[in-house]
Amino acid sequence: MSKDKKQTADQEQEEVIETSAAQTPAEEIETEETKAEETKTEETKTEASKPDPAADYAALNDKYLRLCAEYDNFRKRSQKEKDSLYADIKAETLKKFLPVYDNLVRALDQSTADEAYRRGVEMIMTQFNTTMEKLGVTEIESLGQKFDPAFHNAVMHVEDAEKGENEIVEVFQKGFIMGDKVIRFAMVKVAN
Repeated sequence: MSKDKKQTADQEQEEVIETSAAQTPAEEIETEETKAEETKTEETKTEASKPDPAADYAALNDKYLRLCAEYDNFRKRSQKEKDSLYADIKAETLKKFLPVYDNLVRALDQSTADEAYRRGVEMIMTQFNTTMEKLGVTEIESLGQKFDPAFHNAVMHVEDAEKGENEIVEVFQKGFIMGDKVIRFAMVKVAN
C-alpha cells in the first residue's frame, strides 16, 4: 500500500505541476491585458489633460466679449451719471436765483411814478427770462388748469360754483421745470 500511496502522491504532484504550469501563462496573459488597459487609460487621461486649443480660444473669446460688454456698460453708466449730476447741479443753481425772479415780479406789480425805473426793471426781467429759456427752464402753466400734484402745490381751497372741479383759480408763486425735473412747484389756490 505504501507503493500505491507513493504513486498516488506522485500523480497528484504531477497534476499540481501541470495545472500550475497551465495557469502561469494564463495569468501572464491576464496581467498583460490589465497592463494594456491601464496604459490605454493613462493615454486617455493624458489626452484629456492636454489643452484643447479650440476650447481655450472659445473660453478666451468669451472672456474678451464679456469684458467688452462690461466696459461698454460702465461707460454708458458713467455718462448717464455725469449728465444727471450736471442737470442736478444746474437745477440747484437755478433754484437759488428764483427768489430774485420773485422780487422782480413784485417790483413790476408795484405802481411807480418813475417810468425810467419801471423800464429798467422790465429790461432786467426780460433778460432774466431769456437766460432761463436758454438754460431750458420753462414756467409751469397753472392758471385755469386742472390741479396736478406732480407740478402744483395747493395751499388754499375755495368753493366756487362757476369754476370746475380741481381748477386752479389763483397762482401765488410760479413754478418752473427743466426738462422732466421740477425745479419749483407752483403755489396755487384750487377751487371746489
